[in-house]
Amino acid sequence: MTDIRQTTQDADDVQHPTPGDDAGRGVPTETAVPRAAEARSADRPESEHDPAGRRDGEGGTAADPLEEEGEIAADYLEELLDTADLDGDIDIEVRDGRTYLSVVADGDDDESLSVLVGEDGEVLEALQELLRLSVLAATDRRSRLVLDIGGYRRRRAGELQELARSAAREARESGERVHLDPLSAYERKIVHDVVAEEGLVSESEGEGAARHIVVSVPQG
Repeated sequence: MTDIRQTTQDADDVQHPTPGDDAGRGVPTETAVPRAAEARSADRPESEHDPAGRRDGEGGTAADPLEEEGEIAADYLEELLDTADLDGDIDIEVRDGRTYLSVVADGDDDESLSVLVGEDGEVLEALQELLRLSVLAATDRRSRLVLDIGGYRRRRAGELQELARSAAREARESGERVHLDPLSAYERKIVHDVVAEEGLVSESEGEGAARHIVVSVPQG
């Protein structure tokens, strides 16, 4: 059985910056209030749904677009988990102007969800894009939601922070530009932030799948 839990936070309640294209740190662990999955749309009167399946607030408009996209994406993700015969709890969190979805396995056995992460997070990235497309199809709005499965992004954030510090040390000691392997926009922002904290300069170069970060010492 899949449970969906929802949390909404104001920007002032957290210390993590909002990730944009090239923005954001790892997904933090938050405490969420449980909400039973079966209490969702099936129990709502027909008048509270529009033809596209969106849930409306007063006046026929969604109370919060970010909460709405979280609900849409969670429904899509729940169906996927049921189809794959995988058990997991889905947390929905809205903070800093972005929606975050995370899936944790029942009993904290996150290894059982590894098939949804894939090598180097490739499957996770593909699923995240599918969720964004599901929101676009339902609302005609582009989504910047972030999906985490089994705590992968949190662990990956720690690895990227150490990678950034290592590149900063190398650039400082050699005086040369240090090129990193290609990273996603979400991961690049984690590196950018750490390099800035180290007092060095980082730039994104390349296009598409080849886009990567170059770390260098400040000039002048």
